[in-house]
Amino acid sequence: MSDAIDLPLGALPEILIVPDKRLRVKARRIGTDDRTNVARLAETMLGVMYKAPGIGLAAPQIGVSLRLVVIDLAPDGAPAPMVMINPEIMRVSHQLVSREEGCLSLPGQYADVTRPAELVVAFESVTGKRESVEADGLLAACIQHEIDHLDGVLFVDHLSALKRNILLRKLAKEQRDKLSAVKPVR
Repeated sequence: MSDAIDLPLGALPEILIVPDKRLRVKARRIGTDDRTNVARLAETMLGVMYKAPGIGLAAPQIGVSLRLVVIDLAPDGAPAPMVMINPEIMRVSHQLVSREEGCLSLPGQYADVTRPAELVVAFESVTGKRESVEADGLLAACIQHEIDHLDGVLFVDHLSALKRNILLRKLAKEQRDKLSAVKPVR
């Protein structure tokens, strides 16, 4: 994965699909040298996420190994993007909740994942300000899912081996079928 933030101008990058090995690498913290381009990277990531469409995206999903997450649950149908630089979960509740999750890097695959119901996450804003958010419900699940990506973890890693293998085989078959459906131009 690229350590530098060098995204092409214009076209949006593609979302990496499992089994791309770059999805399994732990992303590095964003440092002061990265600050000049992090706002542009976040804007690009939001564009990719909205186009997909999705509600969250981590930088490693577009091949950038940096600890950056964007989320937009669009409450009331209005965009409300969140950008989290170097997010860290500070506290989680003992109460667990299961909800269906999917992932832009595992298109069309869904499964119930059990995670802490509530959390507190600390992060830096695009301006470098230290912030924290208390979250529950869908936002808590989304934050945990995206931070997992920063650590090279996928939602299927929270499933039993049997369920995980079924989903991964199904995805592989769908990807093969998709490739074979593309006819070469002569």
